[in-house]
Amino acid sequence: MKFGVVVFPGSNCDHDMYHALKILAGNEVQFIWHQDTSLAGFDGVVLPGGFSYGDYLRAGAIARFSPILQEIIRFAKKGKIVLGICNGFQVLTESGLLPGALMRNQNLRFICKHVYIRTENNQTVFTKGLKSGQILRIPIAHGEGKYYIDDHNLKKLDEHRQIVFRYCSPDGQLRDEYNPNGSKASIAGVINKEGNVLGMMPHPERAIELLLGSADGRYLLESMIG
Repeated sequence: MKFGVVVFPGSNCDHDMYHALKILAGNEVQFIWHQDTSLAGFDGVVLPGGFSYGDYLRAGAIARFSPILQEIIRFAKKGKIVLGICNGFQVLTESGLLPGALMRNQNLRFICKHVYIRTENNQTVFTKGLKSGQILRIPIAHGEGKYYIDDHNLKKLDEHRQIVFRYCSPDGQLRDEYNPNGSKASIAGVINKEGNVLGMMPHPERAIELLLGSADGRYLLESMIG
């Protein structure tokens, strides 16, 4: 499979993701500039973390109108794989490809640390290599990672199994002290109804080598690639 990593002005995790996919997928990885208008030949696209266009106005709001986003929306509607990490998740919600919104962290501070997330749905293209309930240790680094959705649509997420990851304790318990940003229902990652677009705040590309503190991100990326 051939994957593309989108580069916006202000992206700062694009090389991290490129490196991770290069290790796991070999040579089939390529950068995609934000002004590009074609995704021909790609099987999957990743929107990496960072501060696209400086995150002026609102995180991900300006990137929503970039030329490549229009093509990514068409790409996703064809059933192709799209993964948004951190700022990429924010861009996907702004574009309407994923439900909900990302807001300022509850403590109004930037948070950078390892957290634990529990696999809520292992029946997706991104999680098929994980066990149901499997706990991953993955780093986060964000200031606007508080996931919000109204109660009516939260119920729909549950009904359609669109909640893929939740923040949890090391033993998998859902408690407020392990919800780093105040996300609704401890949500760390959601998928679209069709199952081909995933957004998550934790950074699996920063957890593929034990030297970095965890290799749990491999489970997710290898599932997506395989």
